[in-house]
Amino acid sequence: MSPRKKDAPVRGYGLTAWSRAVLAVIDRPEDTRRVGKARTYFRERTILDVRVRPGTVTALVQGSQVEPFETSLTMRTVEPDTVVALLRERDATDDLLAVARGEQPRILGSLVLPTEPADVRGDCNCPDEEPRCIHVLALGYEMAAQIDKSPSIALTMMGAEIATLLAHLRDDTDEPTRPVRVRAPEVVDFYGSGFTPPPLPSPPSIDVFADLDVAGLNRALRMSGVGPLDLGEVTDELAELYARLIRTPQTPPSGT
Repeated sequence: MSPRKKDAPVRGYGLTAWSRAVLAVIDRPEDTRRVGKARTYFRERTILDVRVRPGTVTALVQGSQVEPFETSLTMRTVEPDTVVALLRERDATDDLLAVARGEQPRILGSLVLPTEPADVRGDCNCPDEEPRCIHVLALGYEMAAQIDKSPSIALTMMGAEIATLLAHLRDDTDEPTRPVRVRAPEVVDFYGSGFTPPPLPSPPSIDVFADLDVAGLNRALRMSGVGPLDLGEVTDELAELYARLIRTPQTPPSGT
């Protein structure tokens, strides 16, 4: 006769308020067959490779087949900034520090934890088409046990990690940046009042279109979209405009 297998230590779950709140939306006490089998899986520690991420829990649950089943819980997450704002309204921001100490404050729990079965969706690749199959229930019991030990896991499950909530709280309490007043630059009169600037210089009168090379002007006009047939007409108009400018007497600006 082979030696009797040593019994594994008895495991419990649902020992705290937050743990029971999660179980209330996952457990199916009326389905005694599935519940009994799921509890056996939990007690025998067949829930492997549990990974908790914001809004999702995944695990491998060793069932009746050789290969374990891929099982997950997906949560209807909460908005961390909204949670922090509601905590402020209720003067309960100390709840965040309480969770960091391993406590389960009531107000924070009421804002974050799931309240109805639709808040948690179970998925599994086993043949059972029930949304709460044996493996999903077993994972739910496993998470309840972990929440009993570390309440912050419940926050992560619901998409509101304790570090994220504390960051939002810190950002909200920072003193807003005060606008910087910029003084207008002081106007300095280097010349003193009554100074009259000298007249503008009078450049020599030349005909730029006749005395200078206008090849560069022609290239610029072509690049601006002027057609070859219109190039001469446009050049003539520019020459007439230039002639008007050089004939206009230049009046120096009045003094200040």
